[in-house]
Amino acid sequence: MTEPTKKPFLYVVVCACGIAGDVGKLITAAQERHWDVGVIATPQGLGFLDTEAVEAQTGYPIRSAWRAPGDARPLPPADAVAVAPATFNTINKWAAGISDTLALGILCEAYGMGIPIAVLPYLNTAQAAHPAYQESLERLRGMGVLIGSYEPHRPKAGGGADRFRWEEALELLGPKVR
Repeated sequence: MTEPTKKPFLYVVVCACGIAGDVGKLITAAQERHWDVGVIATPQGLGFLDTEAVEAQTGYPIRSAWRAPGDARPLPPADAVAVAPATFNTINKWAAGISDTLALGILCEAYGMGIPIAVLPYLNTAQAAHPAYQESLERLRGMGVLIGSYEPHRPKAGGGADRFRWEEALELLGPKVR
């Protein structure tokens, strides 16, 4: 009798922005590619999600805060991480090694554990013009983080949700996780 093949486990880190509520698109695409998925939200990002729908879709609770000592781990270990959508704030804090939320702690540790990470930034051109942002992207690239191709949208123009390719995270991670 053969053992059932274990599906790779994807952590999806969700940040606070207008398109975060569409994370189900990435979850669906991952599940169609035979991933199991767990969602970690930044504390502010949690408010942008339909938690019941996301938890029903993944079969796991959304994580947003550290667990207490002795509590069971609610998610299996990650085989890969997708940060989507990734905000200006999260990208800059992560690149600086700041670990003041569960989401950032997971991202900082994933690098040290050699877990493949893809990030899909979602921000406007005014934020992207800040020198810290470009420096942060360069640092993340130097760490081996795979960065999506989304072009920042104009400020106060309603965002570019129609151009955000959720599945790009899986395309970037595919060659890294077999």
